[in-house]
Amino acid sequence: MQFQDYLAAIIFGAIIGIVARVILPGRQSIGIILTVLIGMGAAVAGTWAADRWELSSDKHFTVSGHNYDWLVVGVQVGIAVVGVGLAAALTRLFRSDDDHHHSHYDR
Repeated sequence: MQFQDYLAAIIFGAIIGIVARVILPGRQSIGIILTVLIGMGAAVAGTWAADRWELSSDKHFTVSGHNYDWLVVGVQVGIAVVGVGLAAALTRLFRSDDDHHHSHYDR
């Protein structure tokens, strides 16, 4: 894979993060910016993993002249779902009890 593949993965990653958030059941306690950043990281990690393990399929789709492999996108979305889930769990874990009972308008 070339540099433009990783660049496309970062851009496509914003969408992947949002898709991961929709797929993940329940409400996530992380913001949209962190969700998008996780998606971007997952897209790059998924691209790297697919390249490293030589994952590919004969099923592709094209967006703006760039071909995407469904298997690679599946790996990217899977990594993003795990990342969003972990970030949401860590946020809940480290949030103080005070934050659970008061909105930011109460302070």
